[in-house]
Amino acid sequence: MASVHESLYFNPMMTNGVVHANVFGIKDWVTPYKISVLALLYEMTASKIPLPERRRLNKLILPLQQGPDLTLGQFLKTVEECCPQTAYAVKRRLREMADGELRDMEYFFSILPTPFTAFDTEAYKTSVVGLFMRHMLLAYNKLSFSQVYKLYKSLQQYYHSHYAKRTDGQVGLPALIADDSDMDLTSTEDTVGDRIDKEELDTPLHESELRNDNAPSKGPLSQKQAEYFLARQAYLLKNDENKALKPAALQEELNNMLKFNPDFAEAHYLNYLNSMRVQDIFLSAHSLLHYFDRLILSGNEGKSNGDEGYGRSLRYAALNLASLHCRFGHYQQADLALQEAIRIAQESNDHVCLQHCLSWLYTLEQMKGSDSAVLTEDSVKMAAHFCFHFCIIHQLTRYLASLGIQSLVQQGATQGKTAHKLMDALKDTDILHWKHSLSELIEISLAQTTSIWRMYGKSTMALQQAQLLLNMSSLEPVNFGVQQNNTEAFTVALCHLAELHAEQGLYSAVSEILQHLKEQFPPHTQHAKLWMLCDLKIQFERHMNEGKYYLAEPLITAMSALNKTEGLYRKAQVLKALNRTTEAYSILQRLQVHCEKAKCTEIVIRVMLSTAELHWESSGFFTALPLLLQALALARQHHLQCLASEAMLHLAFTQLMLGVPKQALSVLHEAIEPILAHGSVMDKGRALLLTARCQIAVAGFRPNGQGQADLNVVVLAVDTLNEAAAYFCKLNCKERLRDIHYLQAQLHHALGQTSKRNKSAMLFRLLDQELQSPAPPVYMRL
Repeated sequence: MASVHESLYFNPMMTNGVVHANVFGIKDWVTPYKISVLALLYEMTASKIPLPERRRLNKLILPLQQGPDLTLGQFLKTVEECCPQTAYAVKRRLREMADGELRDMEYFFSILPTPFTAFDTEAYKTSVVGLFMRHMLLAYNKLSFSQVYKLYKSLQQYYHSHYAKRTDGQVGLPALIADDSDMDLTSTEDTVGDRIDKEELDTPLHESELRNDNAPSKGPLSQKQAEYFLARQAYLLKNDENKALKPAALQEELNNMLKFNPDFAEAHYLNYLNSMRVQDIFLSAHSLLHYFDRLILSGNEGKSNGDEGYGRSLRYAALNLASLHCRFGHYQQADLALQEAIRIAQESNDHVCLQHCLSWLYTLEQMKGSDSAVLTEDSVKMAAHFCFHFCIIHQLTRYLASLGIQSLVQQGATQGKTAHKLMDALKDTDILHWKHSLSELIEISLAQTTSIWRMYGKSTMALQQAQLLLNMSSLEPVNFGVQQNNTEAFTVALCHLAELHAEQGLYSAVSEILQHLKEQFPPHTQHAKLWMLCDLKIQFERHMNEGKYYLAEPLITAMSALNKTEGLYRKAQVLKALNRTTEAYSILQRLQVHCEKAKCTEIVIRVMLSTAELHWESSGFFTALPLLLQALALARQHHLQCLASEAMLHLAFTQLMLGVPKQALSVLHEAIEPILAHGSVMDKGRALLLTARCQIAVAGFRPNGQGQADLNVVVLAVDTLNEAAAYFCKLNCKERLRDIHYLQAQLHHALGQTSKRNKSAMLFRLLDQELQSPAPPVYMRL
């Protein structure tokens, strides 16, 4: 379930992915790449292009202008994907200039439409195209003849390097020598010393390998290019990490950026976010501290807020540092950083920062396993107070209040609150979420509702809520082609969906869901652990149902690395299946003590049921009764219907073994309805098999033919076994099918149905030979 306020992307300087970049000191240049873009814009204004292709080209204009310089091959490939005809025209135009003479380039600039006169084209003066053309014309007209000649030679190199055959099989572009006086729009003269210094600092980018932001560039970026790059990457890391640069490539690009400007604060912050992706605690903390140091030294905060800006940076630096330590489980360091942030915020009377600190404080208490209900309630009350009294921070406090209520609902679910109370609390906040289009909170609410219904054993309701979330259209503005289905809430919903399908034996659908999760959330992303654990649990349960314990055992190590509690519980299950009772009992006892301290009620109940099964193996049915009654009471207290039904199944089996089948059948009648409505295929099959055995015992049937059995009840038991066999066939559960065919053969023999008896006996024999393992007594297993 999505935890409350665990986003590590909060930064007052990077709102909605917009990065306020520092000045690099690098100006825009008249480069061969910009001439290529100019040729593209000219062809768009001078020729007729079909409407769909023109739309694609229009979307491409701004990224080409603002992004890093591309090689000719990358540029032509990008244009060709949108409009092959225009790409050919651009290539022909560039060839005419590169293979011709200097006057051909002069002629090209002379035929460009003037932005002040081109009223009916894209080159109008107020359009993006017109502004770019005007900028380029001003820059070109300012050049001297020698500078124009250098530009022409650079264009020839730019064009011919694309077609040149290189011995290493790579196509590269030689570095272009240009100084500040050649291309600067403002300088009229230069000195030799200044030119040398500016060549070292302001060398233009001509060797960029950045195509669609998927490869790092080789050189300094202009201010606009840096702003565009950082804004895009910050947005993608927050909303669609899979489309952002790979961690290594982004690290190389940021290192290159910081090499030319070490005081670029926002690059350090993006470096911090990138380090968090690969769980690099040292580099992430180092980059975060550098960000706030550079931010304070640069004076960006102080210029807008005076002395208050300095303190604001300090308290948010401490708050971000606390969130960083929370992410890595360093609770003591997180607590110290959080206390520092609270102290500075109180001194400055910053209610917004204090509200964030309180949210992180109860989140930290939750992570440590402490009861944080009081802190959460205080946070909600404080946020509600500021919602009514301070309209400036109304939106933020509403957001934090909603997060606090969702956290209270999460705590209430684990503490045994009834479903209708929790749903009423979520309903009131959901109305505000939809009213104000807070899509992130809507997604968290739907994922939380899915988890709550699943925990309460209402699989149909959980499935409905998961589908509602997955089919919801995003309320957020979609930029950079990002799809809003990559948050933690979507991951949780998809994992629940996969587990629900696995419970019904629909493993082909499970494979498709997990494949989508693997593509959407690669292993290095922050939410990948959720689907990894889900995948391991599904594989484990499938192998256990099929009796392939040797395949289930290796999964325990990987599961323990993601969740120690789940790993220990699964290990006990495998040991129990392998008849290593003593080891299994020891693990279950340790696990029960740990989960009772951590208040993991679901695991405690499951541990009790598994311990009762161990008592069965030694015929300790009387010893198992107190455990089962305790588990049933705990499940009912916390309204866990699925676990309560499973406890009743265990209780009915124990009663059957103690010789009271009528009481066992009565318990089954109470438990079987929710199992058939919301239970897994395995639970349905086990419940029907146990019902058939109780019916056989009530009918007075004996395998040796002694006594008079009620044949009507025996016929009913045969039908019940057929239904159970259909469920076990879905899971390929051969051991259970072997038990069913054994019972069916005996019942058909008692009914005088020879052909059906022989068929059941043959199926039993085939399965027994295939399994090649001694069948445990049917009456000793649920």
